[in-house]
Amino acid sequence: MRDIVFTRRSGWIPNVIREDGELKLTLGAGADANHDPRTFTFPIEEAHLAVIQEDLARHLLLWSAVLPLCEAAGTRGRLDENAAVALLDPILLSAPSDVDALFQHIPWDRGRLIAHGAGIGLLERGQVYAALRTATETSDGKRAQEYHANRRRAGRGTVLGPLDAAILRYTGQYLHGSTLPKRTPDAVAPALLPEVVRVVATAEQACAGMRIGRDPRRGKRATDKRDWNRMATAVETAVRRAHAELADDAVRSVSFLMCSEAVDRSRSAPMEDDEAAAADGAGGRARKTALSFTDDKDVEKKWVQGGPRTASAEFWEFVGDRSAADNEVFTIEDEEMGEGVQLHFYADSIARVTTVREGEGGADPEYRVEYSLVDGIGGYRKLVSTFVLGGCAALEQHGSWMSDVAEFERARRRRDAT
Repeated sequence: MRDIVFTRRSGWIPNVIREDGELKLTLGAGADANHDPRTFTFPIEEAHLAVIQEDLARHLLLWSAVLPLCEAAGTRGRLDENAAVALLDPILLSAPSDVDALFQHIPWDRGRLIAHGAGIGLLERGQVYAALRTATETSDGKRAQEYHANRRRAGRGTVLGPLDAAILRYTGQYLHGSTLPKRTPDAVAPALLPEVVRVVATAEQACAGMRIGRDPRRGKRATDKRDWNRMATAVETAVRRAHAELADDAVRSVSFLMCSEAVDRSRSAPMEDDEAAAADGAGGRARKTALSFTDDKDVEKKWVQGGPRTASAEFWEFVGDRSAADNEVFTIEDEEMGEGVQLHFYADSIARVTTVREGEGGADPEYRVEYSLVDGIGGYRKLVSTFVLGGCAALEQHGSWMSDVAEFERARRRRDAT
């Protein structure tokens, strides 16, 4: 038989129950192997119940001290009841100075007390009992998160000024630097918002006209890391030049915002059509009328001129759908012309293959295979669109082509070593 004897408005603060005639403190903490909350109980006396009912501060201090014992129990271990019971008298019944002394020698959950309104300055000076004079039953988790964020920054030697903090709040990066940034002007004090907007305007001007393209080699939604790094560098350089007083955390936050917004624009747009842009620049039209795309798993896709999309756009869509860690070789083949290109994403290289002699009388055809190094996804895009527009012959001016495999491997090793 279990009856609730005492509970506070906040359901997470430990409750007191009577189970089979015995008083117990019960609390939820941690999770089991199935990620469901665990519940722990341990016995208390009537004297402890009286203090818990009347003194919120001591109730919270007991909770803070018991939580590490619950964490030590893990997903399936038992609570160390002896250790929990040993905390009762020193926290609930001893003098405030003795409580402070105890908390100098035991593990306790500082964030839990801060979330419930404890004075941070007093806590850090070891005056835990006095710090709980401002305690509330309701919890403010964000207050504890901000405290831990500031502690992490202090550990790195970072000190934020008012404008730095305002920028981090504007971008949503104050609590967690890895959080996807967004513009939240309502989170900034009105007096600082114009200064924050000026910093953001500097960043916008620095990356105007820049874009972060897609990188289908890494999936349909992946974007070009080089483009990201170029934009980030441009923004950070401009912001540091114009606002030298800003901390690095604030500068990186603005850079992260600009790059993330550029990525969102790229992902919401159709796959870039390099071929169409190249054809317009050359004043000509793609001469390929039918192509086949294959991957390293022998999956094939056909493209025929006259459809809704160009060959290069269709090919990169195919790559985005199929590319994986074990699928990094893709081929574009023009069977009618007897030529094709093979892209080796794992090695940042490409091979162009042309048919020298058709097979006759059951003999195999003779091919000429030449290799070239490729500079990132931008290099691949240029080579693919060039092949689609002009075939293998048009690739001659793009890259240094080697037919000797050993020579090519030496060149690749030299590049990778730099």
